Amino acid sequence: MFGMSHETFLLLDAVVTVIGLIFLITKFKLHPFIALIIAAGFLGLTSGMPVGTILKAFQDGFGGVLGFVGIILALGTMLGKMMAESGGADQIAQTLIRAFGKERVQWAMMFAAFLVGIPLFFEIGFVLLIPLVFIVARRTGVSIIKIGIPLLAGLSAVHGLVPPHPGPLLAIGVFGADIGKTILYGLIVALPTAIIAGPIYGTFIAKYIPGHANQELVDQLAREPQAATLPSFAITLITVLLPVFLMLLKTFADVALPDGHFFRNWMDLIGHPISALLLALLLSLYTFGHRQGIGSKQILKLLDSSLAPTAAIILIIGAGGGFKQMLVTSGVGDVIGHMAVNAQISPILLAWLVAAVIRVATGSATVATITGAGIVVPVVGMIPGVNLELLVLATGAGSLVLSHVNDAGFWLVKQYFNMTVAETFKTWTAMETILSVVALGFIMLLSLVV
Repeated sequence: MFGMSHETFLLLDAVVTVIGLIFLITKFKLHPFIALIIAAGFLGLTSGMPVGTILKAFQDGFGGVLGFVGIILALGTMLGKMMAESGGADQIAQTLIRAFGKERVQWAMMFAAFLVGIPLFFEIGFVLLIPLVFIVARRTGVSIIKIGIPLLAGLSAVHGLVPPHPGPLLAIGVFGADIGKTILYGLIVALPTAIIAGPIYGTFIAKYIPGHANQELVDQLAREPQAATLPSFAITLITVLLPVFLMLLKTFADVALPDGHFFRNWMDLIGHPISALLLALLLSLYTFGHRQGIGSKQILKLLDSSLAPTAAIILIIGAGGGFKQMLVTSGVGDVIGHMAVNAQISPILLAWLVAAVIRVATGSATVATITGAGIVVPVVGMIPGVNLELLVLATGAGSLVLSHVNDAGFWLVKQYFNMTVAETFKTWTAMETILSVVALGFIMLLSLVV
């Protein structure tokens, strides 16, 4: 078309679509939900997809994201509401402030997110910990960006680099890497990377973009508790970390026990993110509800009211998933990935590059990791002596780069932190890119000694 190859045209089409999407939101002030639908339809029509499959692809992407993320956000928001209303979130915030001091509270947020995020999906860790960001910011007067970026960095670093997160875990299977070594190397790389992209970058960018939290969410998740006494720090931690414990137990059962084992089958159910969060929410109805003197009718009102502020966020995230699926179905991701394979570079750098370009094209870290590993693995067979565990980490690091408008996480952060698209690029997108590049640097250094 227009004298260009099909692959070149697809790349140009994707670039034009993304620029147009940003323009619709920033210039015309169109709601992101509507803009994402228009952009997805435009890409489908102009890329040559059959007309009958365009809406189907969008619906599949929309439903695929909300089938998991939507449920997680709803359960996590309810749990966050109970924690905030009872004063549990305030109890954790006060404890962190006392332990680290006002000047170092951003470090506390990063380490908390890093530890909690090891067994949790990014979205789960986000909805569990976001009330702390609001409360700590209110109590200390510290910028919400200075506190929030370290939390996001801690969660994102382990999501992309450390099993049992789905991307690294599936890449281990593709490359045939050792899971124990991958976890060890992943932690070695992820921690210093999170420190640089989190507390250090967060402190820097907060000088220019202090941020203003979504007031409706602050009123819901970070309001002053009505209870005369707060739940204890131990009770609060037990309730909030129950899903972490259950998912860790599921991972242990999957590794230690054979398929079909009675305990493993039950842990696959109980330790699933949705089940684990549901059980934590049910526990919170007692620990944060009845135990704190909140009656059943009041609890019902709290849970019902908690969902209203997240409705727009959930729809935007779903539309982002639909746009991502349009990029995948149109073939943009495949074109970029195969172009990268033809480059004559180090296998570790190639794994990072392929995952990075697929991430930019599709918006999904998990898709980028899985697809990138599948594209790179034939190349690895031609080059003996490549460290397979580091290839897994390089692929995971590449999957974090340049989160932008086709990533559901971009919109999640934008809405919760009440930022403009431009501010989200300067904070979240920049932080994700720093994570990716710094992690690659540490992986290359590690390759010299392992």
